[in-house]
Amino acid sequence: MHPFRVFSVLFVALLLLVGGPARGSWAQDQSSTQEDIRTMLEDRNQEIKSILSGSTAKNYSQAQRDRLKDLINGVLDFRAMAATALGTHWDTLSTDRRDRFVEVFRDVVRAQSMSDLGVYNSAVTYDQITVQGDSAYVRTTTTYEGRTTPVEYILARRDTTWKAEDIIVDEVSTAEGYARSFQSVMRKRGFKALMGALEKKRKETMNTADSG
Repeated sequence: MHPFRVFSVLFVALLLLVGGPARGSWAQDQSSTQEDIRTMLEDRNQEIKSILSGSTAKNYSQAQRDRLKDLINGVLDFRAMAATALGTHWDTLSTDRRDRFVEVFRDVVRAQSMSDLGVYNSAVTYDQITVQGDSAYVRTTTTYEGRTTPVEYILARRDTTWKAEDIIVDEVSTAEGYARSFQSVMRKRGFKALMGALEKKRKETMNTADSG
């Protein structure tokens, strides 16, 4: 997979996380936490749709665009994904380099998530929510422009908040996609080259998003 093709996979996954009520049977001892996860997703979905309602992309204020980025991407644990993406290379980096990588990686994903806001009106059902300790699994089905796609989420509890460490779109793992792509660049060209490519991608995507 191309080093930055994985961003499109994650972008699709972010779109699919916006949806309607969960469905399916839940075990009694998990129902409270499962309800918390469902409520989090439904509240997020409602606010996104409220901002999108009655406007076009060019009419959104900067405050609205910033809020949409926060809502769309707030479920992601960018640091956990970054560590997985770099694998053993992560351990060789200084704290400053790690922080810089996470920052640029996050900015690229956030900018790309704004490229087609219409898809956040997709129809989504939550077919399964399973909780085990501080880990959770969510399986969804989405329908957009006549196409149905299964999407799965691997969540971890961070204090009182649930964050996604991996998103699996049509059986393709986002985390594994990042790992294959970024680690290949690291092995062949090193961290400086990877950061240079990310910086370039960030500039392109943020310029595109800002002009939208």
